[in-house]
Order: sequence, then C-alpha cells, then structure tokens
Amino acid sequence: MQVRAKMDKILEAVVMSSYPNNVKQGLVRRVIEAAKQPMDSEQCWSMLELSTKLYLTGDTKYKREIGKEVLEVYGHYHPEEFEEFFNVRFLLSLLQEGYGPLGKRSHYVLDYIQLGLQFVLESPSANSIFNLLRIEVLRKVCERPSPKQCAKISKLLTQHPQCIPAGKHQILFCQQLIRCIGQFQCVSEGEEDIMEFLEQVNKVSGLLQRIWRTQTSAILPSLKELFTIISSTEEQEAPSNALASVVQFVPLELMDGVIRNLTNDDSITDVQMMTAISRMIDWVSWPLGKNIDKWIIALLKGLAAVKKFSILIEVTLSKIEKVFSKLLYPIVREGALSVLQYMLLSFQHSHEAFHLLLPHIPRLVASLKKEDSNSATSSLEQLAELVHCMFFRFSGFPDLYEPVLEAVKALPIPNEDRIKHLLGQNAWTSQKNELACFYPRLASKSETGKIGLMNLGNTCYMNSIIQSLFMASDFRHSVLNLTEGNSQPLMTKLQWLFAFLEHSQRPAISPESFLSASWPPWFTPGAQQDCSEYLKYLLDRLHEEEKTGKRIYQKLKESSLMSQAIEQHYLNKTLIEKMFGGKMMTKIRCLKCLNVSSREEAFTDLSLAFPPPDRHVLRTGSTSVLPVEEIGPQFIEPPGNPSQIMGSPRKQKKPHVSGDHPAQLVLVETLGFQEPGEQATPLSSDAVNMDSAKDPLLAFGEQTCSPKDSRSVPDLINYFLSPERLTAENKYHCEKCASLQDAEKVAELTEGPHYLILTLLRFSFDPRTMKRKKILDNVSIPLVLKLPVLVAPEESEDVWHRRKDRAAPGSSFVSVVYDLCSVVVHSGISSESGHYYCYSRECSDTSTLGQPQDGAQKPASDKQLDFEIQWYLFNDTRVSFSSFESVSNVTSFFPKDTAYVLFYRQRPGRQSCPLHEAGAEASRPHGEPSLNKDLMEAISKDNILYLQEQEKEARNRAAYISALPKSPLWWRDFDRDKDDDSSSGGCSPAAGGGGSGSFHGLVF
Repeated sequence: MQVRAKMDKILEAVVMSSYPNNVKQGLVRRVIEAAKQPMDSEQCWSMLELSTKLYLTGDTKYKREIGKEVLEVYGHYHPEEFEEFFNVRFLLSLLQEGYGPLGKRSHYVLDYIQLGLQFVLESPSANSIFNLLRIEVLRKVCERPSPKQCAKISKLLTQHPQCIPAGKHQILFCQQLIRCIGQFQCVSEGEEDIMEFLEQVNKVSGLLQRIWRTQTSAILPSLKELFTIISSTEEQEAPSNALASVVQFVPLELMDGVIRNLTNDDSITDVQMMTAISRMIDWVSWPLGKNIDKWIIALLKGLAAVKKFSILIEVTLSKIEKVFSKLLYPIVREGALSVLQYMLLSFQHSHEAFHLLLPHIPRLVASLKKEDSNSATSSLEQLAELVHCMFFRFSGFPDLYEPVLEAVKALPIPNEDRIKHLLGQNAWTSQKNELACFYPRLASKSETGKIGLMNLGNTCYMNSIIQSLFMASDFRHSVLNLTEGNSQPLMTKLQWLFAFLEHSQRPAISPESFLSASWPPWFTPGAQQDCSEYLKYLLDRLHEEEKTGKRIYQKLKESSLMSQAIEQHYLNKTLIEKMFGGKMMTKIRCLKCLNVSSREEAFTDLSLAFPPPDRHVLRTGSTSVLPVEEIGPQFIEPPGNPSQIMGSPRKQKKPHVSGDHPAQLVLVETLGFQEPGEQATPLSSDAVNMDSAKDPLLAFGEQTCSPKDSRSVPDLINYFLSPERLTAENKYHCEKCASLQDAEKVAELTEGPHYLILTLLRFSFDPRTMKRKKILDNVSIPLVLKLPVLVAPEESEDVWHRRKDRAAPGSSFVSVVYDLCSVVVHSGISSESGHYYCYSRECSDTSTLGQPQDGAQKPASDKQLDFEIQWYLFNDTRVSFSSFESVSNVTSFFPKDTAYVLFYRQRPGRQSCPLHEAGAEASRPHGEPSLNKDLMEAISKDNILYLQEQEKEARNRAAYISALPKSPLWWRDFDRDKDDDSSSGGCSPAAGGGGSGSFHGLVF
C-alpha cells in the first residue's frame, strides 16, 4: 500500500530521470499496469494530477504521451474517480485561466478536454459539461484564436457535436468562426507549414459544413457575415483567402437566390460590392476549393443582369492579369481558367482586357507545353479557343496578335459557329434580368447573340432585307472588308450598319442613318412598302455607286496617278455583280424560217410568276413539269432608269405551245438524299413515303417537294423557263423573213449568281376592283435547289465528265446546286399594308455539302449538315432561334404569312468557281474581316455608352426596386428576433459585426 501511495512520485521521478527512453518505458509500463488495480480516491487523484501536469506542461512529446496514457488508464479503470476529478469547475478554470505558469499557459487545454470527455459521456455531470463547453467555445472563437486553436475547437466539436452551441448561439458561433477564418494567416512559406495551415483551415470549414448539414437555417446568416467581411472598406488588411474554404460548402441550389438578393440590395454601395467581388476573385488562388469559380462567375453574371457595368469593368481590368497568372499552378488551374474565360468573353465592349494579357500568353503557352500533363493539354486547348474568340471579336491588331498567333498556331481552332455561341451567351448584355418584364428598358440582348433592328415607322420591309443581306456571309465579309476612302458613301453606311450588327452590345440598333441614305425617292414616309422593290433599288444604287468609282479610276489612269494594284481592283466586277449578278440568254426562234436570234442580259433576281389557277402541276417521272399556259399576276415595274445589271427577267404571257418542242427544256429539281453510287434525283412524294421509315431525314424531305395541289419553288422556276409562244398581237418581227411571224421564246440561264434571289410575284392589279391583290397560295420551299445553267460548248464536255448528276451525253446544261439562306415573309393581304419578317441562316462552304475532286456528291450522311445549321427569326427588334420546319410550315399555320423573297447560296462546284472568288477574298480564319480604326472606335464608344445608359436605368430605384418581389422568408426567424441583435454571447459589437437588420433581408 505504501508503494502505491508513492506511485505518483515514482512515476514523476522516472519521467524526469536521465535514463534512456527504453529504460523509462519499461518502468512506466509497470506503473501503468499497477494503476489498473483497485486503489483509493487519494491515490487516483494524485495520479490524475500528475498525468494532467505531464500532458499540459510537458516540455517533450514523450512526457505528454506518458500523461495521455495514464489519463486513459484511470478514465477506463477508475471512472468514478475520473468523473469526480474531471468536473465542471476544473474545466471552467482550464478554459478561462489556463494551466501552468503565468505567461506560459498550456496550448493543449482543448486536446486535454477532448481526451477526457470520452470517459464522462454517460456520467450524470455530462450535460453540465456540455452546457459549459457550448458557452466557452463561443467565447473562445470571439477572442479570435489562431488557426491551430480554431482547428482544435473544430476537432473537439466534430468529435463531440453535443458541445456545439445551439439555437441563436449556433448562428452567432458560425458567424464568429467565419470571422476567425477571415483573420487566418500562414506564418511560414515552407511547404510543411503551408500543408499544416491548409489542414487546419479545412478542419474549421469542415465544422461549418457539419453544422449547416444539420441546421440549414444557419447557412444564410453565415453567408451574410461572410459578405460583411469581404465587402468591408475599413479593414487595413484584406481578409484571408481562407474564406474561400467556407464558400465551397454552400449548397449550389441556394446560389440563384443568394445572388439575386445580393445584387439587388440597395444598402450595398458600389465600393463595397467592388471590394467584395475583387476579394472573391482573389480566392481562385485557394487550393483544393470546390465550386469557388461557380460562385464568382454567378456574382459577375448577377451584376451584369442588374447593369452594374462600372463595377464589372473596374474589377475585370484590375484582376484579370492576376487570374491569368494562376494558370501556371495545376492545383488551382481549373477554377482560374473558368473565371478567366467568363471575364474575357463577357468583356466585349472593348479590347482593353484582352490586350492586358497579350504579353503573358506566349510565356504561359510555352510553360504549359513544357509541363506536358493532361491538365496542361486541356488548358492549352481551352486557352487557344479563348484567344481565337478574342481575335474574332477584336480584329485589326496584327502587330499585337502575331506573337500570340504564333504561340497557339499548333492548337485546334474553333469554328465560327462555336465562337459566336461563346460570345453570344457570355456577353454582359446577354445576362437575363428578372426585372426586365417590369422595366422594358432593361431588356437583354437576344440569347441568339444576334442583334435586331428598330422599326422606324413601317420600315419592317427594310429591316428584313438588311438582315437577309447581313446573313449572306460572303457578302457581309466583303462589305466589312472595304477600305477607307472607297468613294462609295452608301456602301460605307452599309459597312457601318453591318459592323454594328456584328459587334454591338445593344439588343437592337437603329438603322435611321442607312434608311435616309437608301430611301427610294418615290416611297411615302411612314407607309408600308414593297421589300422586293426596296431590294432592287438598294442593289442598283450600290452597283451604280461602284461603277461611278470605276469611271473615276479611268480618268485617274489617264493621268497615271494609280498603282497597278489599285488598277487591278477597279477592273474587277462590282461587288453586287460578284455576289448577286447572273446572266440569262433569251432565244427567239421564227417558226417559219427557223432562224434563231439570241440576246444575253444580266439580272440580280428572278421574278417568278404563278401559273394560272387552272394549271395543275404534272408529275413526270421524278421531276416536276409545268405545261405552259397564260398567267395571271402582273409584276410591279421597278424604279426608273435601272442599269442592265439590275434587270429582273419575267414573262407576262405564256400561250400554250402545241406540236413540236423546238427548245430543249431542262427542269429545275429539288435535291434529295442519295446513297453513294446512286444518281441524284429529286424527292417525289412516293419516294419519301417509302424511305422515310428507313431514314428520319428523308421524312423531312417532304418539305422540299410540293404537295399534289400546291405549288413549289421549282414549279415556278420551271414555269419561268418554259417556252413561250408569240402569236396574234405578240407576233415576232423576224429579220430574215422581214415580217411578223409566229415564234417561240425561251429563256436559259447562262451564269448562276453566287446568291440567287427569287421574288415570288404575289401582288397583282385587279382591274375589277382597281386594287392590288395578293396571291395567298402556299408555295413549298426546298432547302436545296438544283438549277439548270447553260454552259458554253467548249466547256460542256469537261463539265459533264466531272459531274456525276449529268444529263444525257451532248447536253449543254449543268445542274448548279443552291442552299436556302433566307426567306422574307410578308404577313397580310396587300403590299400597301401588313408586316415583313425573315428567317435566315448562315450558309458557308464549310457547312454545306462538300464536293470531292471528281465532282461526285458525298454520301447522304454528310448532307445532314444542312439540317444542323441554325435558323434564326428576325422580326424587327426581336431575334429568336427557329428551324427549317418553322419556315416550311409558316403559311400552313398562318395563311396570310407567305414567303415573298428567297435567298439561295450557290454551293461550290465546277461552274461556280469564279463566283466564289469574291467570298474567298473576303474570308478570314474566323470570317469577320478587320474593321478600320474609326469604325472600331465608334463601336467601342457606343458599347460603353450603352453600358452606361443601362447602368443609369438600373440605378433608378423608383423604376425597378418597387417592382422587386418580396424577399424570401429565409431570414424570418433570424431577423425578427430583435433580442438577438443585442445578445453577442460575450463578444463586443466590433467583434461580432453584421447585425441582422443591416441588409434588409439580403441573403448574403
């Protein structure tokens, strides 16, 4: 018994001795084994006091381990004595006064308490201890302990959740814990110290996650406190980036509500918001954080939705280089790249942000290539895509872009559709704002990325034509590629209009300047006009304007003031001729002497009359054939004094031709889908019905051929090209016979235009009513059209050997393939009233069916691309996604809405090679040419002006705050308890911060 009474002395002597540790360990083991035997309370207390001393003040790890081992033995074998020793008063003393000499208080108090708690969980005093700890841990965090001590508190509470403060104190505890994290700093830059710091932060934030999982009502007040910290402008030091570890545990389903309430809270100043978002962007450097980039991007989008562009501009320009620099570090690369992508793709009003990065891009690319990892490879591809988007958006800086282009030249290049998609969905003006329905001036840019045109008073006829011309990409590229000083004022105005349609951030722009310059003088202001008539006048003006420039060139050439390069430029065709000009041969054969006279004339559109109602479409084989007969509708005469190029061939009367057919008739076809080796034949109704079950695309082909009792575009063209008998009052004066004779007249296309414009002559003058009436017949529109073009005899043999879909040997016609680009629709029953809108898509060589070198068509599977090209509906200021199905069915659904003007683009092929030169000259890697500096500056200034206008409107509180829905009830219990505001749990107001009433129901 006396030996046991001195057991604490023996143990202390052994531990303090200079014996080797292995000798000490043997002696200590004997003491511990003896402690497992029954002993009186005094002996237990002595051993517990000694082991407590060793654990809390031991100067070596060995001493602390001995103390821990003894405590565990006594807690297990002497529970009553341990519970009596480990009492509330003792724990309160430890927590408030510490243990050990003054100035050298132990750092292991929390570890000690955690160790002892496991032995008193079932004791009667357990609840008293838990209540004490709930209060004390709250007081501890209010004292802003170090990261190490916070981690110990978190470890204690994670292992013993009964000690987590409850009720209102729990919310306060979470807020104070976040304030602690905001002051965390890593004291060393050594790798081990950094890893230890990260582990400590993760333990603390992990405790918050645990609390939020069991008590979701604590999440939003915690986020509110977080925003108070990061938005504070009074702190001398920025809060720790360790706060990023808190955000990663916030459920993403709360994101929309949090951001919506945050960005619409009027109590947050611009400076506070700018400070907060700047500090959040700094969080991209926090390693291993999840969803941090999503929250940053969501807040940026939220600010864009409420038009706070000045904040976004300032933050982007000040932080984008720092975000870019984080791409060097694999551990934070993914999140940094996501934030960088949004910052760049959204900053579309100016090139300033992108140009800040230009000096750094080549070095980063070189570094990523050297790294040679999956992360680096993926990042390189995404970076290259981002760079090409910026090249596309801000062209015209070859000296700055050359080093960057050289750095990324070996990386994949995104196609133009992908680029436009990325730019369209990320622009600040594309962000949806829930307030727009209350306040129309806050409406966002169309999700299509396309820009509308304002209606200036029955100017929809012009808007639909301008949008159709704009979507003719080859023409648009050529117009945008015009140089300054081109002596073409109207074309220059069109260039400016196209440039703004391509690069403006506005949802719609005003074409007022172009309207006044292109207005036909006989048009009545404010009245509805014929869009076809406007189109003819516009193309004629542009053509004549360029011809005038050529005449000026001739005079300059005579004075030898022009260089050879400029001379070559002016000797080419006009742009209108290149893009829309075709040629037609009119032949008249005398039926008496059989002499044939011919004349070739140019055209920019074909005006297609409707066959009389009693004329039905006949089906011969697989081709639509129209017998010739007198027609009804008369065409409106074009503006006076048109040039030859602006002619619009049309026929007034077509008496039935009987007897022999002196002229060969090659019929227009719609292009079907053929398998390799099959002859290209048009789709018939029977063929579609038979094969549609095999190939879903074939069923879609029904829309490319006319129903039994309706017309199709090929029907109208065949009628246009069919022979016409000249008899009676229309007899032909034959020069050979020197008298009027019966004759036959036929028109043949000799050169297909690059863009084929077809006008359906729906308006005619009714002599009975003395009014113009509209033909409302539904006309089916083929997606792909095959047009017969006559080729010169010397070309015929070469052409037919190259083309698989040739006609019979010796034929002089070749089928030229056209793809539908735009359809201008007239809604109404008269040309003097109604409304115009258009369906359009961008056709290019890369998106249409290719032609192999042997001239054969590719397999049918490639043809699917024609159905994948996105269609758009342009209706003045409204632009929306559409489809070819909508184009095809518009008249079926709305009988007064009928196709009026069609635009087809010629597919590259043997006959079309010269016509594609203009498009090729204008094309660049990503389509849009570089703009001149004055134009770029004007667009940039207007974009900035628009952002300023939108921000000013958004800041008009009376306009949209009153329309805001009431805040959700997330804060109801927390905000309405005024007692909670004054109850700080032992913390001063300065320490707590973020009172519940300071944000007026703000979520964050």
